[in-house]
Amino acid sequence: MLTLRQIEVIHAVMVTGTIAGAAKLLNVSSPGVSRLMKYTERAMKVRLFERRHGRYVPTTEASDIFEQINGVYKKVDDLQSTIARLERGETHELKIATVPSIGSVMAPRAIASLRRKFPDLRIDVNILKIEEAIDYLLLRKGEVVAISHRFDHPSIDFRSLATGELLCIVPDGHPFANKESVTPADIGRYPLIGIDPHDPYGRIIASIFVDAAVPYDLNITARFGTTVCALVKQGLGIGVVDQFTIAHEGVSGIRAIRISQKTTLETYAAVRNDTALSIFAEAFIDALRVEMRAVTPRTGSKSGQSKG
Repeated sequence: MLTLRQIEVIHAVMVTGTIAGAAKLLNVSSPGVSRLMKYTERAMKVRLFERRHGRYVPTTEASDIFEQINGVYKKVDDLQSTIARLERGETHELKIATVPSIGSVMAPRAIASLRRKFPDLRIDVNILKIEEAIDYLLLRKGEVVAISHRFDHPSIDFRSLATGELLCIVPDGHPFANKESVTPADIGRYPLIGIDPHDPYGRIIASIFVDAAVPYDLNITARFGTTVCALVKQGLGIGVVDQFTIAHEGVSGIRAIRISQKTTLETYAAVRNDTALSIFAEAFIDALRVEMRAVTPRTGSKSGQSKG
């Protein structure tokens, strides 16, 4: 039986026509190629080449062998092409979803990083509410959901992304605009724009006031944090959103102020636990984790601009 190394050497001699040429092509010594050729011919009991005018020419009796060897190399070339397409992402479509708070700034930055690694990868992105994540994963509409709230489910695992904090946002020119921090009681004195407290994300925001026993007036409710930012920008009230929604100056015309009471927002990548993720989904989670952990809010910054 021929080894892959013997096939490689025979093919190299076929292509170059000389022992020296084959050795150069394989980056080995000429004597080594010559010895292996002699050993192979003895073992096969078939003369593979004959010398003509200083070159090695395939013999007639070995023509079927060379045809098979060429077929092997064609398959190897096809395999290498397939691997190259996979490395570029050409053969795959990645389907992912994210909640709005992560989808406005963080996910696009992670996707840009992913595209640099896999330039031909097709990507489908959905924006979901937290409660829509279960169906998205269980119905196999996509591989990953970036989420800001975890729940118990036997078929879903949660991988930690980053821990963030909540910030008070006010329009430019507001009395809070130049403050280093505000208390829940400070915020409660103004009409508040926010997410319905029955929503998982809205419940996280409402806990600031519930824990501090501070009454608040949710004057306007919106579905997404990005909408809250737009309404605050119009001077319709003040709001509370997470640092990721407004990172990297995601919204102009507003100021972000730290809240004196400790606030925490845990974020996760939700995935099915009965299915292996594609390399592209794994790379997206890694890229998103890097982007989100790099965000550090700066007190009194415009639009929650991050350091660095």
